Amino acid sequence: MLTTPGSPVHPVRAASAFPDPSVSTDPFVSPRPSEAVAPAPAPAAPAPCAVRSFVHWVSDPVAAHVPRVRARVRAALESWQVPCGMADVLLLAVTELAGNVVRHAGCGRMRVRLTWGGGWLRLEVADQGAALPYLPSPRAEVDGDSERGRGLLIVQLLAAELGGQLAVVADEFGKSVRVCIPSA
Repeated sequence: MLTTPGSPVHPVRAASAFPDPSVSTDPFVSPRPSEAVAPAPAPAAPAPCAVRSFVHWVSDPVAAHVPRVRARVRAALESWQVPCGMADVLLLAVTELAGNVVRHAGCGRMRVRLTWGGGWLRLEVADQGAALPYLPSPRAEVDGDSERGRGLLIVQLLAAELGGQLAVVADEFGKSVRVCIPSA
C-alpha cells in the first residue's frame, strides 16, 4: 500500500471487511494458525506446513533493545531457513522500524511480530503511539545533506524489489508498520 507524498496512511478496516483469514491472499492479513491452509511448495524457500509466528515484547523500548530484537528475528529467520535475500531485507527493516519506535514513539511498549504463512513473510513492528508516520514517495526530493528521513523509503524500496509492500495501519494497540514480502 503506497501513498502519495506527504499523505498519512490510515487504512483501518472494519473487521467484516476482512475475508476469511484461512484463505486470504492479502499479505497484511495473517491466517489463524489453527485454520491455516498449507501453501504450495516454493522453489526459493521451504514451504511452511503451517503458520509460523514469533512475537517479542519490549516493555520499555530503548536503543539497547534494538540489537536484541534483531538477533531474535535473525534466529527465527534462520530456523525457518528463509533465503538470505529475504532475510536481509527483514533484518534491515526490523532494525529501522524498532529504531524508529525508540526515536519517535516515546511511549508504552513495542511489539515485534514475524509471521510466515500463506505465501507471505510478514514483519510487524507496533507501538502504542498515536501519531502515524508518513510513507515517503520514491520520487520525493531527498535533502542530500540530511542524515535522517530515508529509513522508511529504503525499507519500502527493498520490499518492493522482492514484490512486497510497506504499510502503516492504526489498530487497537496503537499503530503498526508492516513489511510483507512474498515467500513463494
